[in-house]
This record gives sequence, C-alpha cells and structure tokens, in this order.
Amino acid sequence: MVLQRHDAGDEPMNDQSNWWYDMSITNFRINDAQNRFTVMGCNSLAYIRWPNDSAAAYMTGCMAMCPGVGRLNNGACNGFGCCQTAIPSDLNAYSVSFEEKFNTSRIANFSPCSYAVLMEAAAFNFRTTYVTTDAFMTNNDGQVPLVLDWAIGNMTCEEAKRSASAYACASSNSECIDSKYGKGRGYLCNCSAGYDGNPYLLNGCHDINECEDARFRTTGNAVNGTCEDEKNQIGWQIAVATCLYMIHEKRRLAKIKSDYFKQHGGLLLFEDMRSRQGLSSFTHFTQEELEVSTNKFDERNVIGKGGNGTVYRGTTKDGATVAIKKCRLANERQKKEFGKEMLILSQINHRNIVKLYGCCLELEVPMLVYKYIPNGTLYQLIHGRRDRGVPRVPLALRLKIAHQAAEALAYLHSWASPPIIHGDVKTSNILLDEDYAAMVTDFGASTMAPTDEAQFVTFVQGTCGYLDPEYMRTCKLTDKSDVYSFGVVLLELLTCRKALNLGELEEEKYLSWQFLLLLGEDRLEEILDEQVKEEQSFELLEQVAELAKQCLEMTGDKRPSMRQVAEELDRLSRLSRHPWGRQNSEEILALLGGSPSTASEVELSTSRNISFTDTAYIGIRSPR
Repeated sequence: MVLQRHDAGDEPMNDQSNWWYDMSITNFRINDAQNRFTVMGCNSLAYIRWPNDSAAAYMTGCMAMCPGVGRLNNGACNGFGCCQTAIPSDLNAYSVSFEEKFNTSRIANFSPCSYAVLMEAAAFNFRTTYVTTDAFMTNNDGQVPLVLDWAIGNMTCEEAKRSASAYACASSNSECIDSKYGKGRGYLCNCSAGYDGNPYLLNGCHDINECEDARFRTTGNAVNGTCEDEKNQIGWQIAVATCLYMIHEKRRLAKIKSDYFKQHGGLLLFEDMRSRQGLSSFTHFTQEELEVSTNKFDERNVIGKGGNGTVYRGTTKDGATVAIKKCRLANERQKKEFGKEMLILSQINHRNIVKLYGCCLELEVPMLVYKYIPNGTLYQLIHGRRDRGVPRVPLALRLKIAHQAAEALAYLHSWASPPIIHGDVKTSNILLDEDYAAMVTDFGASTMAPTDEAQFVTFVQGTCGYLDPEYMRTCKLTDKSDVYSFGVVLLELLTCRKALNLGELEEEKYLSWQFLLLLGEDRLEEILDEQVKEEQSFELLEQVAELAKQCLEMTGDKRPSMRQVAEELDRLSRLSRHPWGRQNSEEILALLGGSPSTASEVELSTSRNISFTDTAYIGIRSPR
C-alpha cells in the first residue's frame, strides 16, 4: 500500500513514494479477475507499473477527483474520492506510486491522505471517511487482502514431463493441468477420474468405490469414475435426461445470445441499417462464424493485446483475411450505446481509416471485424522490429504517412456525423498497408464530440507521452486533444525517438518536453534524426518542427485544426526532394530493405483500461 499525506504546502508528502512487490520467482500468481487497483483521495493520480527489460513494460492507473466533500457517497467507487481499474492476467511483479506534480494544498484541510493499493475487489467497500480521515489505514492496520493463485514452476505440462526429476505429479494415477495464466506460467496436478488423494505424493491417488459414494444412488460396479447399474435399468432414464438437458441447453444458449444482442444495442443498430441505404456491406457475424475463422480463438492467432481488448487474425468463409477484435466494455452505459456507436463507425468510409466490416453481438463481450492491414504499424517502421532492426525511412515517406494520417483525423473531426474524436492518436495506432499508406485504427478510446458538460470525461484515457495537458487539467476531451497527440507523432517522425522514455532524466523523459526545450534554445538540430538532416535542407525541417510546435501548444485554442495540419503537411510533402508519390511499391520496398510483412502485430491502445507495449500507458475506465 502507498500512502501520500497532504499538507498546506504546494507539494504532497509521500510516506511511501514507491512500493514494489515481486512474486515472479514464487509459485504464486496474482488473480486478475478478483483483484483491482484502487486509489482513494482527492485529486490523486496513482500508477501501477510492471517494469520489464523486454518490450512488455506495463503501466496503468486511475485518478480520484473531489468536486466537494458533500458529493462523496459511501459504497460508490465512481471516480469521486475513489477509483478502480483492472489489471492484466500476467501481472506478477509491480510497483505503485503517486503522481507527484499535483498541487494538494487546497484539499489538505479536509483530505489529509491518499491511498493507492492492489487488493481484493470484493473486500473493499468505499467509505467517505477514507478521504476525510486516515480511517482506511487505521481500520485495516495498513494491510489489505490480495487474492493469489498457485502453480508449480514456469513450465507447461508437456515440458515438465520431459524432466522426470522435476515433474511434480508423482502419483501414477494423476494428471497434469496447465496454468490458466498461459504458457510459461506453471501447472497443477489432479488425481485422475475415479481416484482421490494427493497427486503430489508417490501412490498418493488411490482408487475409490463410486458405488459407496452418496452421489450415486444405485448398486453395481465401480467403473471409470462412476457406478454402473448391474441390470442397466436406469440406462434409458439417463439417455432421456441427456436429451432433455441438451434441448434445454440449446434453448438457454439461444436466449443468452438474444439477450446479449439486445443488451449491446443490436436491435437499434440493424433497424437503423435497414432504414439507410449504402450499408449493405456491414455484416453481423455469428459466434460460430468467428470461432471457425479464428480456430476457436486459438492463442496462436492473437496479433495484439491491450486495454481495449484482444485482436485475432482470422479468415472468413470466402477466404478473406480479417482482424477480429474482442472488445472490453467498462460499464453498462457503454454496453447500451455500443450498437449506436457501431452504426456511426460503420458509415466511416475513408481511404486512410481501417474499414469496419461488421460485428458480432451474440457474446457477453462484443467483437468487431476489420480489414486486415499486413505491414505493421508506424511505430514499428520508425523504431524498428526485433526481426528487422531499424530501417532507413526517407523524410518524404514520413511526411506522406503523416499527411495521410492527418487527412483521416480531419475527416473524423469535420466530416463524420456526428464528429468523432479519436482519443488515442499515436504511432502504434497508425497501420501501414502494402504500399506504406497510412491507415488510422483503434477507436477504443474514441468518443463522439461532446455537446454539453455532462459528457465531459471523468477519468484519464489515452497513452502517456501523447496526452493533451489541457485535457489532463480539465477532463474535457476535444478535437484539439487529437491535434496535440498528432504533434507528438510528428516529433517521432522527425527524431526517431519514442514519445516516452521512463529510464531517462526528468527533462528527457517526455519527447515533447525535450523538443520544446531545445527548440526554445535554438538547438533543434540536436534532436533531429541524422538521416533526415543528411537528405533534406534544414529550412524544410524547421518548417515541419514549427508545425509540430503549433500542435503542442498548451491550450487547445492556440493549436491549428486537423484540417489546417493536413493542408500544411500536404504543402511540406511537395517540397521534399524526392516526392514519394512518384515511386512505385517496388522502389519503396527497395529503400526500406525488405518486403511487406505477411504477419503484422496489431498493437492495441487503451481507453479506460490500458495494457502497454514499448510505451507506458495511463488507462482509466470512463464513460464515453
């Protein structure tokens, strides 16, 4: 548990500024379904991180606001005085810390402390005194419950069986079960059917007489974990009961599918579709079709995971390759409005926005079917892949991709009806097709343009390093928030540096901060990528940098619109020494030193709840 004390000064006082917990070398696993990351306090933003030397660094968090003590309610962890967010299934080491830049002097007189802790969700019941006093710490004596699962080692059953000395299922009448947390997360042992005892001991599982078990109301022979009636007088009864059960289950499953379809707004979606022309290409896929397409959602077909859901590569019955996204909905409001939002997204038709083919609303979690884009992401292009390294990317191609992405965002802001704010613009949400044309994707954090204050976002959503500072301050998501995030994308294209580097000094942690600092000191050349400095005039680079600076203005009204950004990028693209548009796809591939990837990793971003790859994210559940 991390405790942050407030005083009347400008800075909070951290009793425990950073708390680390690691069970990666133990046999325990943190249960992701029963635990939640919980923050209590006023104007308190806390993070939970999983630092990792690999590309799987993870970060999420949430922010507890205080509009006034009178607006706090017991039992309601809804963002006012308390917030909660889920964790990923493979989290087994983490640290917890508070954002230290928040001014807590104004709330110190009625909220002395803030708390951040990972704990069992069912054991937590919010009380307003947790905000106004130190009751949470004193009542629990500084301790909270955490639900853990148990598994043996870090091998699968198949791997463990190859090593007789290390295999823990000692009984000859036992069976091995892989951990639910996936490959490399250990295994468990159970006695086989018809046996009982301790599977971890030699001869620990012993045969039982099922006919002496109260569960079997007959006499006969104990066979294969059941008791067979000697005269088979009840055989027909079992057959009839089985048939009746199957009929009942079929009807029950059909009703569940129908209920989910209605719950996700399916009736509204398809009634509106029938009343409109030009939407015949939008398809409602059945659960069975998607299971066949993904081989029952085989983990080998997963091409991306994140806070908004999991993406699978699939093949439709007509042979087309598609990307199938299994969404995560944070609250009931999102579920009810899902069909309405799908109707709006289905009408988007732009050459630089990934096409939505259809959806499946028969499951508890709805699924979306998109066009499959095979050539990876812009993030992979400029920062490199493990199997390719960092390629040489001409400035002309960088400007072409930026211009196409800007056109897509301008379309969402200006031509979509109603206007759509993407909400999570970043290089990993810009896919590239075979000809390296930009395709904007992942509307998991998107929202319809708010029309009144009731639609202001309660929690932080988006990706750390790209977040609009005005949005962080006001919790109001606007089209200018997308402009700020796009400005960071321009910086990545100019510098080939990542938007966030947690291991750097404070002034170098955020690319936007470092860029504005150097630009203000007339030291732009120090941060530019060496390749673009070699191939283009410095005047052109200064113009691109000036556009990025305008996008990064601290207040939204000083930033250009996405339409203005797209027009300026179009002009700058034409000034490039070698216009990319004159080169065919073979020339593009030759310059990039390879061929299009046949299997891309579609990276998911997050809204409300975020899981990260290469960059750290802030993901907080929020209503749209």
